[in-house]
Amino acid sequence: MAQEEAIKLFEGQQVRYVWDDEKEKYYFSVVDVIQVLTESPRPRKYWNALKTKLQEEGSELSSKMGQLKLQAADGKKYLTDVADTEQLLRLIQSIPSKKAEPFKLWLAHLGQERMNQLQDPELSIEQAIKDYRRLGYSETWINQRIKTIEIRKGLTDEWQRGGMQEDRDYALLTDIISKAWSGMSTREYKEFKGLRKESLRDNMTNVELMLNGLAEAAATELSRRENPKGFVQNANIAQRGGDVAHVARERLEKELGDTVISPSRALHFTNPPEELPFNEEK
Repeated sequence: MAQEEAIKLFEGQQVRYVWDDEKEKYYFSVVDVIQVLTESPRPRKYWNALKTKLQEEGSELSSKMGQLKLQAADGKKYLTDVADTEQLLRLIQSIPSKKAEPFKLWLAHLGQERMNQLQDPELSIEQAIKDYRRLGYSETWINQRIKTIEIRKGLTDEWQRGGMQEDRDYALLTDIISKAWSGMSTREYKEFKGLRKESLRDNMTNVELMLNGLAEAAATELSRRENPKGFVQNANIAQRGGDVAHVARERLEKELGDTVISPSRALHFTNPPEELPFNEEK
């Protein structure tokens, strides 16, 4: 089951979600939605009380919801109650909130947006470009980032073909690649940059993106030629792909006389929104 985990914003507040390609459904973190609607300082406690109330009323809604592992603020993944759009709409009816109607409209917009993107994948790329522009990234950085997204997709397709499991293996293989070229695992790299929940790739400089992309592109091409099966063979490919980028990094650093691994985060190399040189309405 191919899943895409990410975060959407509703009125500036984060809502974690998973998109299931097989079922073509969104699954949203119930606790995040309750936080948005109620602004409760303890949304988990609110949800536990609401579940008890629903059960006492004979509702089977909460019992039909599932759980998925979602990333928390500490960077680790925990089983979290999730609801699909239909379940969420029913749940909202049980939560007194002035934000209920705007949130329903937001859900409808997400659904339509996803359907449009499925019919035309270019729309997904266009949306990503708009989002990065809104955050103040340069056009050069955006072009590089979009390219690395394409490279990453090619690599994960290879991992899937090689029998890798997304939840279990992808993170380990990604760490092997990262360690090989940068000297740090993904977690160590994020700590080096002072990141928590933020995306590491969205906080890489142009050169870091280029080297990470080279590592993943090399691993992808090696995988296509050698058809690895099982974790050990895929791990070997990941190491060798990372080694290619490590050689390039060493040569570049020798020419520059300085390291290209930067503690800089996006806030250090993006423009504040009010300084963006474009009209978002265009």
